[in-house]
Amino acid sequence: VQLVESGGGLVQPGGSLRLSCAASGFTFSNYYMSWVRQAPGKGLEWVSDINSGGGNTYYADSVKGRFTISRDNAKNTLYLQMNSLKPEETAMYYCARDRGRGRREYDYWGQRTQITVSS
Repeated sequence: VQLVESGGGLVQPGGSLRLSCAASGFTFSNYYMSWVRQAPGKGLEWVSDINSGGGNTYYADSVKGRFTISRDNAKNTLYLQMNSLKPEETAMYYCARDRGRGRREYDYWGQRTQITVSS
């Protein structure tokens, strides 16, 4: 199993970024997937989930209305579109495979990608 994130970087407050997570080594379409982040000096924070088919999505209140999770099962890729980014969202962002079908029981994590929101 491999999860490889990309798309991180430096963005100004109010800006946008799109993260991708390329999955391999398992049947991607069978699994719920999540995005999780960790700000400097803080614990892990769940950001968003998507069910295996992509029809149901879930968001932390802090990102609702600004972030959009999606997936392309034909390309084995998970996405996170992030708009109106805030400085406090500077963090390492991880994609994670949920073996618990929505219970957020993560068994594989990506290598992470850094997002820095700063002017």
